[in-house]
Amino acid sequence: MSVKVLLAITQAFALTMSVAFLVYVVVIVVPYLRRKPGPVGDPADFTWHFFVPCRDEQTVIRETIRYLRTTFRRAHVWVVDDDSEDRTARVVRMLWRRHGGYDPYLHLVPRVRPEARTGKGDALNAAYRALNDWMGQDASRDDVVVVVVDADGRPAPNCLEVCAADHLFGDPEVGAVQLDVWMGNTDTPPPGRNPVGRWFGLKLAQLQDLEFRTAIAAIQTSRGFTGTISMGGNGQFTRLTALDSIAGDAGQPWRGSLLEDFELGVHLLTAGWRTGFTPDSHVSQEGLYSLRRFLVQRTRWGQGTMQCARYLRRIWDSPHVSTLGAAEMMYYLAQPWLQLLGSLLYPIPFVLLVIGTAGDPAQMWTWFTGGAWILFAIYGSFGLLPFLVWGPIYQLKCLRSRNILRGLGMGLAYAAYIYTFYVTSWRALFRLVRGRNGWAKTRRNTEQAAGVKVALDA
Repeated sequence: MSVKVLLAITQAFALTMSVAFLVYVVVIVVPYLRRKPGPVGDPADFTWHFFVPCRDEQTVIRETIRYLRTTFRRAHVWVVDDDSEDRTARVVRMLWRRHGGYDPYLHLVPRVRPEARTGKGDALNAAYRALNDWMGQDASRDDVVVVVVDADGRPAPNCLEVCAADHLFGDPEVGAVQLDVWMGNTDTPPPGRNPVGRWFGLKLAQLQDLEFRTAIAAIQTSRGFTGTISMGGNGQFTRLTALDSIAGDAGQPWRGSLLEDFELGVHLLTAGWRTGFTPDSHVSQEGLYSLRRFLVQRTRWGQGTMQCARYLRRIWDSPHVSTLGAAEMMYYLAQPWLQLLGSLLYPIPFVLLVIGTAGDPAQMWTWFTGGAWILFAIYGSFGLLPFLVWGPIYQLKCLRSRNILRGLGMGLAYAAYIYTFYVTSWRALFRLVRGRNGWAKTRRNTEQAAGVKVALDA
């Protein structure tokens, strides 16, 4: 088989995948851009409990607790100390004893090894059981909502009234709601670096903000039509009775996957609950400055997605998930595998072009200039456009800026950002094959070393 025939075949496969993805992007962009803000509700109709899982979070937990307790004064805050090796628990206890008294809305859930440090899901299950013990068997559970917030999370002040709306928790069939996710440090470059490092770190945080506020928000919005809105690890609101329905005898609504948030959504949807998403409020978190930490985080997410493939049969057989919804969830679960395939397939036309040119430069040049260049141009454009489009959308819709050139630059940077997922998918596969299923915590930007200290004044 000649090089030109191989080029045509591989280009056809790669182009088909690119076109399919481009069509998918167009389908999700339209409802995202057309969506209008919804009505709000009365937070007093519900009782709110924030779960904050912590593993060595002394650098951020104090300000997070202060924010939650001052912003949501009638909400309970449950801090799960997952056997931290720093002074996380001590910080929480000092805040609990504020002004010489005790804060009845602040609770510490201590965990110790060997049960501790086995994953975020296990830490959340510990908080769930502690809440059950605190409430007692006779307490009303219908109006109780559990909110999962990362140790650096900042839910927007309007999040409770937004989630209390009639189309969200005001609807008794809605079991969970996911907030939009923003990065809170997009204007703050990392300290103590050279100019190039500071620029790169800030751009990486901005690209994470772009990803969550545009592409992921658009995907979540489109899932409203398929009934398959998924949960995130931060800003996750769940009705307590929904957690009860999937907890089982062991009291474990969260399971053992490294992607415990998506896994929770699968169990809720297949149990008959509806899920919601709202961009009318948000939770702010810390975008990562370090590429290495970013790759560790995304490797864990990719491996968790691979692990959740075990639920394919459950999703397909569920009477509560439509055929379209099952197809959407299966497409999502296939993403890391498609990235593995794409990383093998997409480079082949260019490799073959180089080989052919090395063997017969004149003939390949004649073939290329005779029209083959159009195929490469289409091939490259279709592979780039699905990512490039999000830059101008982010600039116009999220930043309220008409600087289209900067938007195009952000789009090109986002395309390069997305290609790192090919790396993390292979890393996730290697970890899966080697049986390395441990939960690797992503270190905060402020963590320079394991022995970092913080002030303990309340």
